[in-house]
Amino acid sequence: MTASVKAEIESLRRELERHNRLYFVEAAPEISDREFDLLFRRLQDLEAGFPQYDSDDSPSRKVGGAPIEGFESVDHRVPMLSIENLFDEQDVISWDRSLRDILEEESPDYSVEYKIDGVALGLIYEYGRLVRGVTRGNGMNGDDITSNARVVAGVPLRLDIKDPPPVLEVRGEVIIQGKVFSAFQAGQIERGEEPFRNPRNAAAGALKLLDPTVARLRGLQFVAHGMGYCEGIRWASYLEFLQSVRKMGLPVTPGVIQAMGCKHLLQAVLRLIEGVPELPFEVDGIVIKLNRLSQRDQLGATSKFPRWVKAYKWERYEAETSVSSISIQVGRTGALTPVADLEPVEIDGTIVSRASLHNRDELGRLGVMIGDRVLVEKAGRIIPHILRVNTAVRTGHERQFAFPDRCPECSAKVHQENGGVYIRCPNPRCPAQLRETLVFFASRSAMDIDGLGEKLVEQLLEAKLVDGIPSLYQLDGRQEELLRLERMGQKSVDRLLAGLNGSRSQPLWRLLTGLNIRHVGQSNARILESAFGTIDAITHQTVDALAAVDEIGPIIAESVHSFFVSEYGRQLVSELRELGLDLGSPLSDSPTDASKQLLGGMTVVFTGTLLRMSRNEAKQLVQDHGAKASGSISRKTDIVVAGENAGSKLTKAQQLGIEVLTEQEFCSRLGMEN
Repeated sequence: MTASVKAEIESLRRELERHNRLYFVEAAPEISDREFDLLFRRLQDLEAGFPQYDSDDSPSRKVGGAPIEGFESVDHRVPMLSIENLFDEQDVISWDRSLRDILEEESPDYSVEYKIDGVALGLIYEYGRLVRGVTRGNGMNGDDITSNARVVAGVPLRLDIKDPPPVLEVRGEVIIQGKVFSAFQAGQIERGEEPFRNPRNAAAGALKLLDPTVARLRGLQFVAHGMGYCEGIRWASYLEFLQSVRKMGLPVTPGVIQAMGCKHLLQAVLRLIEGVPELPFEVDGIVIKLNRLSQRDQLGATSKFPRWVKAYKWERYEAETSVSSISIQVGRTGALTPVADLEPVEIDGTIVSRASLHNRDELGRLGVMIGDRVLVEKAGRIIPHILRVNTAVRTGHERQFAFPDRCPECSAKVHQENGGVYIRCPNPRCPAQLRETLVFFASRSAMDIDGLGEKLVEQLLEAKLVDGIPSLYQLDGRQEELLRLERMGQKSVDRLLAGLNGSRSQPLWRLLTGLNIRHVGQSNARILESAFGTIDAITHQTVDALAAVDEIGPIIAESVHSFFVSEYGRQLVSELRELGLDLGSPLSDSPTDASKQLLGGMTVVFTGTLLRMSRNEAKQLVQDHGAKASGSISRKTDIVVAGENAGSKLTKAQQLGIEVLTEQEFCSRLGMEN
């Protein structure tokens, strides 16, 4: 009997730990909360009846023990230092430049992640068992809050690792998600308590409670983002560390991006900033770290800050207002975006009356209802977004928003893409998609048509003068109708028609960008033109052939192929051909063929100051001649073009035995003597 009870207890512990991991680490729960609770209660009953099988690392120990008398101060074996701030792109560029000089590395390896606005906590494991949880404190020592750390969701009491190291300290943030905080705040108001202002304050207050049973009720969660003192375990990089501790059962900071060099670093920062409104927790910046741990050791730290990490920060401004209605916008890719129409409120000197809710999942996560009071944030360059709902002041008159199953613009039945969060209108002739497509087609990012802006596009559509991209190029026969449009005199009409006629000879990559093919922006459009030369050559490729192109891959390839084999795509290309737009030049007929034999497939790097051309012109020249322009040197580099005051790239090229040309020698090789 006792043997079978012991086996059941051990089995329940393993099963509950597995479900905890699926929920908090993998975000892929297999059972409902009720089913989990039933398993949990069964374990509690068995452990109460058979105390001889008690264990400190049982999942049941995460419900909290008896209140404690106080917290002891503990020294950090590795200081928990602050992070120095950067406030704009120029700060990032300057820091990158200083690192390149110190490390003698042209493109440092960075990791970029959200700066989660939580409470710092160090979890110390000895041979895989949690022995201590310590707050940051003053950076040199903090409070031992092990009793409370044990009840934080996502903190395993025992690591899932066969040969655990003698000591492993994992550092991270304790957070309360916005939706959980709103419910907790509502409870405080009902009880007549002074409510916490934000989730961070609520988390900090919970960790200071002397009763872990009460602390557990705050809905705390742990997210790992660094390491402290360790023995018997090493990693080569930060990303390797994150992957390792995640396998051990610890949830790690989401959305980390690896970036090689400053250009990719800035792109990663902007990409994360764009994703801030969709996060379930609050952030107060972006953290940029050197990925390689050996380089971190090389740089060390000052008395206040590590030299290998910076925080890209922005000012935050908040205000509370009401949701008067929720509407749907249809974008140029067909995505249906819910938008909250707000009672106008001033934030940071501007009046905010709308906030995107991004997609149906985000709408559900926030739990926004029509009539709700919401906290709206405007931070840095981020568009205003809703942080959370103030559920404490709901009156019962709020109304749920029903997400439409048909496009509000054209009534086409919408669908959700496999594995995606966006619901889309599949009709490429949808009026909303057409409006956004025409605006983008004329923009500087695409065909750069002078005189054709958003307001004029709306007028042209309203007057039924255009019904698609091809009809733009038929406006030269409708001058009288154009003159009847608001604020369209003869000069404006002449400017528009000149802009349209001039755009007929824009390079193929601009046309590809403007055609509104999903996943094809300027960069991928240039790659496709360089690889195939003409729109016809692209059209006749298989998905596999497109995917084989460097930097294209299967997702982009499928999108490109689907567009050009569709009836809409075939008809569009046919009409643009008849209208005389430049659809590219066959690679075999290119006037640069001789040069392509010299540069075809090569990788070229420029360094120093160029006298005959700008750096962008140089890169375009390389692409026009069938080669790839890169910003960093590796053993795959074929040619380095050294201008005046060439620096470390030139030295590295010489060390690797890479061919080095002066700017004049490079131009001569391409037949550019003058």
